[in-house]
Amino acid sequence: MISAPSGAGKTTLCRRILKKIPDIKLSVSYTTRQPRKGETNHVDYTFVSKTQFMSMINKGEFAEWATVHGNLYGTSLKRLEKLNREGYDIILDIDTHGAIQLKKTCTNAVYIFILPPSLKILEERLINRKTDSQDVIARRIENAKAEIAHYNDYDYIVVNNSLHKAYRELESIIISSRLRTSRVDPKWIENIYNVK
Repeated sequence: MISAPSGAGKTTLCRRILKKIPDIKLSVSYTTRQPRKGETNHVDYTFVSKTQFMSMINKGEFAEWATVHGNLYGTSLKRLEKLNREGYDIILDIDTHGAIQLKKTCTNAVYIFILPPSLKILEERLINRKTDSQDVIARRIENAKAEIAHYNDYDYIVVNNSLHKAYRELESIIISSRLRTSRVDPKWIENIYNVK
């Protein structure tokens, strides 16, 4: 699970991870927000109406869902189950509320929080994106403060001061998580090393 304030560089880091690390997939979230320029349906998000989203909530189709910046976002249970069956490690790009919801049921997941170097730099990044009005940027900064307050609900913190360094740290977390003893098939150990 990866969370970050808007503008911290989470999307850029996740895209790089997906290109460079094998057997890892992004769980594409559902959202009611409008697509940004360059976003593709079912690749960046699955864009649905509020009515469709509420219907999915009522049918219990989300592992977690939350309202973020006035829009609804949710993680599909079916998509998670499919990727899991196919043997992939799954990146969930979710907000702090969703991560806290999932932490109650997904105890074997790794929770990573991406931080900007400072709120001033975060604001500069949001302005340079040129996708939001000044009012929206101010609201995102206030939301960032509330999100950052949840940093201790995560297993790891990565400060994105340098994209290269932040990528290497994120990659290290993923690789080390794959080497946990809990991920090793005991039957494989028994068969190869003749131990029980």
